[in-house]
Amino acid sequence: MPVTDNPSAQDHIVLSVEHVKKKIGRKWIIEDVTFDVREGEIFGFLGPNGAGKTTTIRMLVDLIKPSSGTIKVCGFDVNKQQEQALSYVGSIVENPEMYTYLTGWENLEHFARMQPGIDRERIQEVVNIVRLDQRIHDKVSTYSLGMRQRLGIAQALLGRPKLLILDEPTNGLDPKGIKELRQFIRELAEDGLAVFVSSHLLSEIQLLCDRVAIISLGRVLAVGEVEELVAANAKYVIWDLEPVEAGKRELTSRQEIEVIEQVDRVLDDTIIAGMGPNAIVTRMEEEDIAGMVLHLVNSGISVQGVHKINPTLEQLFLKMTEGESIE
Repeated sequence: MPVTDNPSAQDHIVLSVEHVKKKIGRKWIIEDVTFDVREGEIFGFLGPNGAGKTTTIRMLVDLIKPSSGTIKVCGFDVNKQQEQALSYVGSIVENPEMYTYLTGWENLEHFARMQPGIDRERIQEVVNIVRLDQRIHDKVSTYSLGMRQRLGIAQALLGRPKLLILDEPTNGLDPKGIKELRQFIRELAEDGLAVFVSSHLLSEIQLLCDRVAIISLGRVLAVGEVEELVAANAKYVIWDLEPVEAGKRELTSRQEIEVIEQVDRVLDDTIIAGMGPNAIVTRMEEEDIAGMVLHLVNSGISVQGVHKINPTLEQLFLKMTEGESIE
């Protein structure tokens, strides 16, 4: 059930991935991946174990070649125009590698020497961007994990990229560190940077990202704005009826309503914990709720509560991937 959106700003596409496939030996690791990332947006990339997420990221930065399809950054083909394309890319794939016996500044000076046109002024600029100015002359061995992550982002920003690729950027961070990183990434996007984020923390992706691609078994199942994807699947309603059994029979008798028996497969634990012991969960269209309330009342059933529930991105993810575990 592919879900796609209609890009309205083609001129501002920074990363374009079209029908990319990857075959290793006789096995197709990536069967068909298509999406784009636009200027000033945070794009999430989600997939269960073995979905092809890491393979895709490695193709984006030209660590491995696709078997077919095209990957373009700012209009340049990553495979045919590698130097031009990758000059617009900053990335942290897996954990940022730093020399812990050097200071943060010395690390940035080291990486700056590998790229042309990066002077002390630019180093100071990225230090200010990631808010490490108070600690940049301390040894990296004294940095917290969150500070090392920000130093890694500073390194990725040295070359003034148009696209920042972050692979699992919140891995290992505590809740405070995750919140700070989320705010920081949002600021980068607001300044016009396109940010591509791979993560297994679905709740964080829902809070952080503007759009998301869901990948499973080497195929992209959905691409769209997070809230639109969730809203399109927001059809769960919790009923509090008295008497319960009579109310459940009335709900079950309606063809347009599905009574959910395995509630834990469609609702988050936090929602389930707040439900009463006799709550009934249904899947139905929003426009049918008022009519059903009237029908129940006319049938002598007391409607003590009715709540429309929006599924989280996690529930949507599990539904689309048929319950596959996430990384």
